[in-house]
Amino acid sequence: MHKHFLKFLSLVMVVSISISLSGCTLIFQKGRRSDVEKISQLKSQLTDLERAKQELESRLSSEIDDDEVQIDMLDKGLVITFVSEVLFASGKADLRVDSLSKLEKVASVLKTTVSDLNVGIEGHTDNVPITHSGWKSNWELSTARALSVLHHLEDNEGISPKRLSATGYGEFRPVASNATKAGKQDNRRVEIVILPKTMPGR
Repeated sequence: MHKHFLKFLSLVMVVSISISLSGCTLIFQKGRRSDVEKISQLKSQLTDLERAKQELESRLSSEIDDDEVQIDMLDKGLVITFVSEVLFASGKADLRVDSLSKLEKVASVLKTTVSDLNVGIEGHTDNVPITHSGWKSNWELSTARALSVLHHLEDNEGISPKRLSATGYGEFRPVASNATKAGKQDNRRVEIVILPKTMPGR
């Protein structure tokens, strides 16, 4: 009985290490080279994102000081958040001329430090219903704004369209209360998210 138990243990013995890194969970099985390689790749990606964060904070320091831009490392990736008014006039989806230099600073990092990572652009609004701007709803407005940023990055900054995606969330993913003017302003935003790679087979 004891021998059978030991044999069973030898067959099922797996060393499981749960590793949380940049929002990813990985199960490491003893002796599997592929898992070691995945861990190495994740570490490399995190290093690139951390370096990109430092570079963006340096390039956008004045915008950060003026509360126009915020840069955060979150589970979903490195997030560059623009206050909508910095990029667009109220109710509009055409980029302001003076916003283009700010997007250029972001693009310069996208083309160098994280040139192998994909980029998601997310549009968000407050909960004030659309009335006079001609959009059917905040969904259309937020999506159009995300697409405007996407097209600018592709057409004017040379970012490959294969790396880009755009999503409009309307009013449904607020980061602050819409009960205050300041909260509404926080919710009106565009997020450029530098996405970690998805590991093969996961």
